[in-house]
This record gives sequence, structure tokens and C-alpha cells, in this order.
Amino acid sequence: MSMKQIIIEKLTEEFHPTHLNVIDESELHRGHAGYREGGNSHFRVQISSPMLDGKLRVAQHRAIMDCLAVELKQEIHAFAIEVSPSAG
Repeated sequence: MSMKQIIIEKLTEEFHPTHLNVIDESELHRGHAGYREGGNSHFRVQISSPMLDGKLRVAQHRAIMDCLAVELKQEIHAFAIEVSPSAG
């Protein structure tokens, strides 16, 4: 299973998002630290979830990073998070 799919599955299970977009930006970092051939090293997550609404940004990011703690520690070099209010 790709890292992108792992991220999607874990965030979906934990946060039941109304919107989730996981972008592998690894190719943008070719030649930079942490780049691995084939990607799966640099990601951007765009998420909306009622479970994140009303929390401070630092709490939102911490919750997402806690959910992906193993992957962030072992596999992912860079991880950007964009949280938007959920619709509804």
C-alpha cells in the first residue's frame, strides 16, 4: 500500500472528513534533503472535519500528527497540513 493510501485511510478512520485531499509533493523536492526516488516522502494534506472544527490550529495539527505518528517518524520527511472548516 502506498504512503498516500495509508494517510488517507488513517485520517478517514480517525476524523471522518467531509473533505480530504492528500497530495504527494515529493517530486517537487527532487535533489533536496529527504527526497526518495519514487516519492512517498513529502506530503500535503487538505482536510475538513467536524472533529477539527473549533480547535486551535496547533491542536488541529497535533491531532493529525498524532494520528500519523508512526509514518511521520519512520517514512515521511515533510508534511504540510491545511485545515478548513467543515461544511455543515
